[in-house]
Amino acid sequence: MSSKRVKKRQSSTGQHSPDKFILLFLIVMAIFGAIMIYDASVYKANQDFGNQFYFLGQQLLWLLLGSIPAFFFYIIDYRKLLKLALPGLIVIIALLALVLLFGTESNGAKRWFQIGPIPPIQPAEFAKLAIVMYFSSWLAKKDYSYTKFEDALKKGFLRNLAGFLAILGTVAILILLEPDLGTTIIIGVTTFAMFFVSGKDKAHNVGSLAIVLLSIPIVIIAAILEPYRLDRIKTYLTLIFTGEVSDPMGSGYQMQQILIGIGSGGFWGKGFGQSRQRFGYLVENTAHTDSIFAVILEELGLWGGALIVFSWIFFLWRGFKIALSAADREGQLLATGITIWLTCQAFFNMAANVGLIPLTGIPLPFLTYGGSSTIVTLIAFGLLLNVSRYTKHA
Repeated sequence: MSSKRVKKRQSSTGQHSPDKFILLFLIVMAIFGAIMIYDASVYKANQDFGNQFYFLGQQLLWLLLGSIPAFFFYIIDYRKLLKLALPGLIVIIALLALVLLFGTESNGAKRWFQIGPIPPIQPAEFAKLAIVMYFSSWLAKKDYSYTKFEDALKKGFLRNLAGFLAILGTVAILILLEPDLGTTIIIGVTTFAMFFVSGKDKAHNVGSLAIVLLSIPIVIIAAILEPYRLDRIKTYLTLIFTGEVSDPMGSGYQMQQILIGIGSGGFWGKGFGQSRQRFGYLVENTAHTDSIFAVILEELGLWGGALIVFSWIFFLWRGFKIALSAADREGQLLATGITIWLTCQAFFNMAANVGLIPLTGIPLPFLTYGGSSTIVTLIAFGLLLNVSRYTKHA
């Protein structure tokens, strides 16, 4: 056997360069997001701070700050990092409890810690990362192959499934109390996907189905308990069945303004920097936060929005490819969790901004202005690139 062939075989099982397409996606989205955040925030930045570059500067700062831990999460073997998943999750659970007691309240919600001049910290964003890392390690150690129904009931349902639901339930309840239903749904969908791919036999599939059946009534109850959520659902249902926005000057105002912006953009868009909705028409000036995709559609049109959608589909494909070729079960679950988490978050935000689902307040990774979300997203990409360095095919 030639030396070249030996070298090639060794490279297929050892450490190698990361997935270049994921790295390119990360760089392009970070740059494009900063540009669009500046564009969408000009009015509010001038109005509140007298500096049109204020939010751009903050976003660039968060990108810089997030790059530091992201680099360490990339360079250190992910299997070593996962050994810290349990203490990390315990810290996050403690922070989720403390934010309910000492967090800064805004619009009836306690989701942030505000300490002096330091930008607000949102523990729920870090909970996404913590629980994905913990379940990657926890589920990888479980055995879901049972030959007898008694073993499946005792070990599978009573031990593994109960433990999974207890951990997930603790995190979910604390986030729901903030309240933050959107983040809770993202965490629920992500962890369900991880649980589902962690086993193959019928008993495990039944357990996965049980999680879905248990989650549906919880989500429905949580959605209708808060009046503002119920109003959003009513607005959404009216739009779906009648094609009109109910109460356009009240509970349906935000959706009405979003649709006006999207409709005026048409196929080609008004052009970069030509959005009208960014000038205070969106509720609480969310043009650079939750509603930034609507601004993108207004300025860049259908083709611009479609390009972003297909970019996330491309990310989904590359992420699953990394998961399928991961070096071990932990890597497979970690890559799956990160890919599902970020893709679902992106599509939920975009779907809400075109009226396909009720408005949720879920951030669009890289494109939505925000410190905690940006930092956590960068760390998640660092971990995904980390796993890609050890895949079975260089």
